[in-house]
Amino acid sequence: MPNRDGHRRFGSVRKLPSGRYQARYPAPDGTTRSGDQTFARKAEAERYLILIEAQMARREWIDPDRGKIRLQDYAERWITERPNLRPRTVHLYRWTLGKHVTPYLGGMPLNRLDTPMIREWRTRLLAQGVSLTMAAKAYRLLRAVLMTAVKEDELIRVNPCRIKGADQEKPAERPVLSVPQVFALAEQMPARFRALVLVVTFGSLRWGEAVALQRSDIDTSAGTVQVRQAFVEHRGTGLILGPPKSRAGVRTIALPRAALPLLREHMGNYVGTAPTAFVFTSETGRTLWRGNFNKLVKWSEAVAAVGAAGLHFHDLRHTGNDLASRAPGASLRDIMARMGHDSPRAALIYQHANREADLGIAEAMDKAVQAARRKPSKRKPKRSHNGDGPAAEAG
Repeated sequence: MPNRDGHRRFGSVRKLPSGRYQARYPAPDGTTRSGDQTFARKAEAERYLILIEAQMARREWIDPDRGKIRLQDYAERWITERPNLRPRTVHLYRWTLGKHVTPYLGGMPLNRLDTPMIREWRTRLLAQGVSLTMAAKAYRLLRAVLMTAVKEDELIRVNPCRIKGADQEKPAERPVLSVPQVFALAEQMPARFRALVLVVTFGSLRWGEAVALQRSDIDTSAGTVQVRQAFVEHRGTGLILGPPKSRAGVRTIALPRAALPLLREHMGNYVGTAPTAFVFTSETGRTLWRGNFNKLVKWSEAVAAVGAAGLHFHDLRHTGNDLASRAPGASLRDIMARMGHDSPRAALIYQHANREADLGIAEAMDKAVQAARRKPSKRKPKRSHNGDGPAAEAG
């Protein structure tokens, strides 16, 4: 339909009884659609039609009805349909959505979400005391859900999660034990758990990997530990034995010789003779639960006794990673393999120059500078070109 200038007009604009203007346009399926909003001015409605027509020409137009699904419903479907998610990951995603996302945004249709709304949601989380780390995790999960809505399901045109820095977390740097502290901490443990401290630390093991070790995984002659599986704690289900966290998690790790005597003693005193006997268990022979281990060994008192108050059990793996990264000739790939990581991102953290070395370098440089300043200069004085000084006298 041509307008007054003789150009074809896409769609039409009509004035509503409220005084606002509504845009209507033909959809690709032949139906007539009304705009998803009304406008205070007719010119605004006409610009809206121009935008819709351009989207259709570029094949970027998305049926608004497709995006009317609520975020809460779509996010639940997203989790259900994700392939190969570990049970613990499913539980974590559902908990994060239910705790930090859907109470605020769950009832909103996908196509009504915009960046200012996401920014306000994140601001509210932080104002209510949610940590920066937790807010970043919730933001990344929401962004992943909405990215699927954009790229795979084509329910919305753009992802509204476009807040710079919202996906970044800056957790406090975790403590690292010295080697003497590691052995001192092992001595603070009940006898049946001393080897656990050494194996987790020097093997860079995760908790679930350590408690899933079986006799057949330990070779005390070669001094190696084979990681084939891991336990995952899942509320309502219990302990689930499955593959490690990633494909790279299946690995064989060499332990330092200093850790082997205690490990051999442990294998002889506390591990059954069957190849499938678990290596680290409770006094009753049951699988260890991470949730009650601290009380079982009086962890807080033990770490305080070795001068590491506040140390978490997972910091033992962190200590092992740090020690591995300092080994002469250890490459990024070597560290990744030992840690059981597919991505180099985590391994790179341990390749940064440690503080002690950096301070040592700075101190050596400072001494060199001071020594140079104390030495008298042996350079000949420069000749002057303005008639003063030695140059003038020589003339």
